Amino acid sequence: MDDIIRGIASKVRVRRRALSLTQQDLADLAGVSERFVRFVEQGKPSVRLDALSAVLGALGLELDVVARGASTGTLAARAATDRAGAGLREARP
Repeated sequence: MDDIIRGIASKVRVRRRALSLTQQDLADLAGVSERFVRFVEQGKPSVRLDALSAVLGALGLELDVVARGASTGTLAARAATDRAGAGLREARP
């Protein structure tokens, strides 16, 4: 799980910088606080999923969630094309 969190943090930070956005710019676009964006980029494990979804949406990213271990019902995020993608991919139009 830590790998997923670190991967999401890295992907968000890289994408934000690629779009030349400050953390405050991203926060304004996503309707969250700058502190929340900072927490996401630092990989804090206790972020709200609805707020994380807003941040990802503002960056044109989406979280890809698939069932793992169907008998246990456990959910795990995974990349659409690359495990290093930390469960994120560019959103489809």
